[in-house]
Amino acid sequence: MATVYLIPSALAEDSVACIPGYITEAITSCSVFFAENERTTRRFFKQLWKHHLPGRDIVIDNYEWVNIKEDAAAADSFSTHLKKGNTIGIISEAGCPGVADPGQVLIAIAQEMNATIKPLVGPSSILLALMASGMNGQMFQFAGYLPIDVQQRSKSIRELEAESKKKNCTQIFIETPYRNNQLIETLLKTCHPNTKLCIAVDITGKDEWIKTKPIAAWQKNKPDIHKRPAIFLLYSS
Repeated sequence: MATVYLIPSALAEDSVACIPGYITEAITSCSVFFAENERTTRRFFKQLWKHHLPGRDIVIDNYEWVNIKEDAAAADSFSTHLKKGNTIGIISEAGCPGVADPGQVLIAIAQEMNATIKPLVGPSSILLALMASGMNGQMFQFAGYLPIDVQQRSKSIRELEAESKKKNCTQIFIETPYRNNQLIETLLKTCHPNTKLCIAVDITGKDEWIKTKPIAAWQKNKPDIHKRPAIFLLYSS
């Protein structure tokens, strides 16, 4: 029976220490990797070995590599490897495979084909931000990316804010780093002054900061996080 390891990756280039050492054992047991970005995954593996196994190297070219984003081709290749009973690794670009990640499609195939699936411990920006936010960790929802169009984005934010108040739940969402400041601008113009907004930046990295404040307080001190990885949480009570 095939085995599929869901291999976590670092959220920031300087945070490989957050990855448990036992992950290297799972990596070496695989024969093929399905990666969102082969180049950055290769670099990540080398950093992992340098941190956990100094003096030893991983022979990257001993493994087969498949790009997850090549949808149909990747799915066909994945199914073939499952049928052969191979040990497969799925690696996200940052964080945990299958969570806000295209690897979910392959994991669904593995479930259908009754493969053994082993999720491995690693950092998730969604959960780490929620843990540090002080917001409701019993009821929460991940909304992914909000619309790019300003009017549609404002509409989505109003809906998330209203749902948060109605259901007493935390709303979590993300944005492409170069649009962070535009999202913050829309949030500050759209939300009620008492609604709480948590902004978590560079999670696990050396420049990490995570702050929760009412919208009114953010309006007085608007952050500039252009091109920095961030995640946003909204809570209205």
